[in-house]
Amino acid sequence: MYQRILVSIDGSTTADRGLHEAIRLAAELKAKLRVLHVLDNFPIQAEWASAKSFEEILDRLRRESDDLLATARHAAQAAGVSVQTQRLEAGQSTAADAILGEASQAHCDLIVMGTHGRRGMNRLAMGSTAEAVARRSTVPLLMTRQPAVA
Repeated sequence: MYQRILVSIDGSTTADRGLHEAIRLAAELKAKLRVLHVLDNFPIQAEWASAKSFEEILDRLRRESDDLLATARHAAQAAGVSVQTQRLEAGQSTAADAILGEASQAHCDLIVMGTHGRRGMNRLAMGSTAEAVARRSTVPLLMTRQPAVA
């Protein structure tokens, strides 16, 4: 069925749920897993800090990204899943563009993402990377949500 699964993570609980679902699927299907973290280094941040401070912030974000990917890699390996990790810096593009580009470049046949499931004004204000990927993806997309708290 699916042979190459891409999962995008960002450190949120919803993305973590997507990661665990992707690991479970990859283990069951004996598929290869590609874990992606898109680092949003949009240049507007440079307006808030000096060039040196911006580089320090970016270095910290890169280290955090590497830690996040290492944790995901260990979880996949513990489940016996073949895994590769990739950090991409979005630059002028969006996270959705980066995810779709990576899925295409790596010939993935399934994308897994966590989504907050925002509606109404929250969705308009926050935007939705998962929604943008869903609208434009040429491969199947599995979106997971965090269960509602009772």
